[in-house]
Amino acid sequence: MPRPHGFTYEQHTGGNVRISHHGRPATTLNGPRAARFLAEVETSDPQLVMARWTGNYKRGNERTARDHPRNRR
Repeated sequence: MPRPHGFTYEQHTGGNVRISHHGRPATTLNGPRAARFLAEVETSDPQLVMARWTGNYKRGNERTARDHPRNRR
């Protein structure tokens, strides 16, 4: 699975954090969630952290899962 890329984040006044993916807004974090995100992004790989926080990390196995016998109808 390729590593995530193209994520950026901006910290705004009031403690808000906006995460973008390839220039498009993906999510906005406020208050304690923004503080937890900022602490985590400083200690880990920022691209992986932003992908996980935006929910954009489930890529690559959807087609395989769709073809699994359990998921066929």
